[in-house]
Amino acid sequence: MATVAELLQPVENDLETLLSDLRSLIGAGHPILQAAAEHLFSAGGKRIRPGIVLLLSRALSPDGELSSRHRRLAEITEMIHTASLVHDDVVDEASTRRGVDTVHSRFNNRLAVLAGDFLFAQASWHLANLDDLAVVKLLSRVIMDLADGEVRQGLYRYDTGQSFETYLDKSYCKTASLIANSAKASGVLSGLGNDRLEDLYRFGRQLGLAFQVVDDILDFTGSDQQLGKPAASDLATGYLTAPVLYALEERPALAGLIERELCEPDDLSQALALVRGCEAIPRSRALAEGFAREAGEALQWLNPSDSRTALLSLPEFVLSRLY
Repeated sequence: MATVAELLQPVENDLETLLSDLRSLIGAGHPILQAAAEHLFSAGGKRIRPGIVLLLSRALSPDGELSSRHRRLAEITEMIHTASLVHDDVVDEASTRRGVDTVHSRFNNRLAVLAGDFLFAQASWHLANLDDLAVVKLLSRVIMDLADGEVRQGLYRYDTGQSFETYLDKSYCKTASLIANSAKASGVLSGLGNDRLEDLYRFGRQLGLAFQVVDDILDFTGSDQQLGKPAASDLATGYLTAPVLYALEERPALAGLIERELCEPDDLSQALALVRGCEAIPRSRALAEGFAREAGEALQWLNPSDSRTALLSLPEFVLSRLY
């Protein structure tokens, strides 16, 4: 299976440009915020989200060229994503991300919150300057969704009574909304009609949900090294994901462990054994496969191009992380 870098190859140069532009866009601010931003944009990262915007923009362009507004949309997408990561890391008290110190562990919590705010504010400013109300609405919705998802995640900790719908809504807010709405926004800037805009939105939504479910499965099946964080850390924190919700249907004993917040020494390992010992992981895998298939179906109408080929390989790539 192709790597991310290979998949994003048609927009490799665009992503290089994007990173240097981001550094200069953000570099004008306060020296410490600048240091935080520099650190963030050089911290590796796969750049899948801006990559999708750039691939779609090229795939939709009659001559395959990128307009400056499409480039700016990709930059705004990456700013919003990065801002949300900074805040997530503070909330989750994570000390590293992708093997690099998080902003709050390099500086402090207060500064990390401010750096995240600063990036959200920068993104909003550049968004407004695109002078397209439809695009402003789509991406400001994302900023609302990200906050909403983070709050919901906190509210439903250790709550074994939550519905599957609750989990999917939270996953949409935290992961899929940005991909779905920025994909749709690239279509708005390309002048597409409503039906096609809905297809772009659907592609991003289903791809984002597949991505999240795969992440949630890897929390139970991946190694610490593969995950970049301790395995089963979601469950340990009380975040109940697809594998846990499926396991609760099959293994009622799991509910008791979770409701007492896994406080006894053996609770976490018992809970893990219950999740791994039933159909929860295969069912979650089938769920992710369904989302990935729907994402691919949503873009079949694109004209042949390298960008289209890359986009249609993304759902398969997301699933390949499981094998």
